[in-house]
Amino acid sequence: MRNLQTTEEFHELTKESAAIFMFTAGWCPDCRVIDPVMPEVQKAFPDHTFVSVDRDQFIDLCIEQNVYGIPSFLAYAHGQETGRFVSKDRKTQAEIEGFISNLPK
Repeated sequence: MRNLQTTEEFHELTKESAAIFMFTAGWCPDCRVIDPVMPEVQKAFPDHTFVSVDRDQFIDLCIEQNVYGIPSFLAYAHGQETGRFVSKDRKTQAEIEGFISNLPK
């Protein structure tokens, strides 16, 4: 998973055909729980670009995107938000894969 470098990069990546942004932080224990399964999730959805967004580094972007709990996921395609899995609750691999599977094609 690539790491977001700039807010401008976020806005550019939203224009891709399928981008999934994972909002996370190094201190977040629920984020660390899903880290080991994310390579499998990415492998299951090779047509998607996966990007890690450090909540502490991009707090203004989190506010702009109404992401207040982590880990959270935003999906974009061609500049439009196609889905969000946003909460402060722990997420399972099955829940993450279900979220991505149910995104509009």
